Amino acid sequence: MKKPLADRFRPQSLDDIVGQNHLLAPDKPLRRIIESGEIPNLIFYGPSGVGKTTLATYIANKTNKTLKKLNGTTASTADIKDIVSQINTFSGINGILLYLDEIQYFNKKQQQTLLEYIENGSITLIASTTENPYFYVYNAILSRSTVFEFKSVPPDEVVRAVYRAAELLEQEQGIKLDLPCECAEKIATGCGGDVRKAMNALELSVISADVEGDTRKVTLEIVEQLVQKSALRYNKDGDEHYDIVSAYQKSMRGSDTDAALHYLARLLEAGDLISACRRLMVCACEDVGVAYPQLIPIVKSCVDIARDVGLPEARIPLADAVVMVCNAPKSNSAYMGINLAMQDVKNGKTGAVPRQLQNMHYDGEDNQNKGQFYLYPHDFENHYVKQQYLPDEIRNRVYYRYGDNKNEQAFKAYWDKIKSEKS
Repeated sequence: MKKPLADRFRPQSLDDIVGQNHLLAPDKPLRRIIESGEIPNLIFYGPSGVGKTTLATYIANKTNKTLKKLNGTTASTADIKDIVSQINTFSGINGILLYLDEIQYFNKKQQQTLLEYIENGSITLIASTTENPYFYVYNAILSRSTVFEFKSVPPDEVVRAVYRAAELLEQEQGIKLDLPCECAEKIATGCGGDVRKAMNALELSVISADVEGDTRKVTLEIVEQLVQKSALRYNKDGDEHYDIVSAYQKSMRGSDTDAALHYLARLLEAGDLISACRRLMVCACEDVGVAYPQLIPIVKSCVDIARDVGLPEARIPLADAVVMVCNAPKSNSAYMGINLAMQDVKNGKTGAVPRQLQNMHYDGEDNQNKGQFYLYPHDFENHYVKQQYLPDEIRNRVYYRYGDNKNEQAFKAYWDKIKSEKS
């Protein structure tokens, strides 16, 4: 069975690897490590299709170590033991380099099986993961490894790979390939920084292209059909999910309407209506809050409409709500207030409810000071009377501070006037 183009197309030098200039440019630490030939245990962290496997294979070839590959989703402890059994044999005479893809799927016991051999140098580990290794990789492995973060490959770098891969296809098929620059650029921008996706799109575009004489002609129409969905990079259970929803809410909080709509579009394109709605309602309460409280039920109404109509029409009421949240005045005074109150409660700063606020129906015979002594505010002018509400231990604690927006300052002016008259 023929290997995918991404596997057939492997760089022959570090300069052939596209992207990751922050790691592989001249004088960068990882490049110096590789060129030294003294390879430590490494963990490559980043999205799929950005060169982690490519670089691991290159390192193995340059160090003359025996390359073994395992995938954390399918490998078992028996597979690890099989690799271990080759240590000090002819096949592993120069040492074994184990490339462990998706290490986050290895359980603690499986990772521990490698420890002894990593520590004594019998096995050099290069592990890759699309998730944050500090959350998913066993600490003992982390402490013996160096972590390098890989990033999505920018389109101008992907274009280089597309043209070089096109030359390989010409050699393999013995036919000329007509690949207009707009097609190469569409593939590069449509892959979302994933070079493997770009290779797959290129190969399918060539297969689908018409043959005229000794030339295959790739057209923009073909390319657009094949890459129209590939730019989206999203995993509901991974870092990308949390990055996008975080950017979505922070853009609304920062009143950047264009950015907020962009991240909303990414959530909806991924079909994640739940996160789009939930974060929108949280932002209305947390970041707009008392500065414009009328907005909260409006946002809830938009969310209800979105859930009722479903996608794709849900984008319309959600866009309305996002634009309103972005342009509304902001205040987190209530949010900060409840956080402070929750912190006191968790730290045990509570105390007994003042007697006048208790749900008192009768006094025991042992109580010498009978009566609840609650003052009903509506019996007084302006519906206000001064009395203690907080427990004695925290009677002077302040949780809420008025925001500097028009709405809260109007509240403050009103109550400053009322309370000053009663003092």
